[in-house]
Amino acid sequence: MAKKIKTKSISISEKEGTFSVLFKRIKGSSKNTELINLRQVLSNEKARLLHVCKTKSPDSIYKLAKLLGRDFKAVRHDIKLLEKYGFIELISSHKSGRERLRPIVDLDQLIITINI
Repeated sequence: MAKKIKTKSISISEKEGTFSVLFKRIKGSSKNTELINLRQVLSNEKARLLHVCKTKSPDSIYKLAKLLGRDFKAVRHDIKLLEKYGFIELISSHKSGRERLRPIVDLDQLIITINI
């Protein structure tokens, strides 16, 4: 049996000289804000973060930050943005009375379509 590939699609269309992002709307956000966030999501650092999450399966955001060699607070900020757009899911668990959030990447493929 073939493995099912999980895909997320984002469509971008040109309208009167500007790009509009057509995907999951976030309450209170404008199209301009969505495009700015999409540009942030599509950075090399976010791609590296997603790759490490997918291949190394860290137990927590702290361990992910250590694997990336980055500051915890910066990684936490990136994780929240990726979670907001559905690229990462955070699974909560408790150990020694503290909450631990495990980042999970449940996508195999991201398709971006630009309609001009």
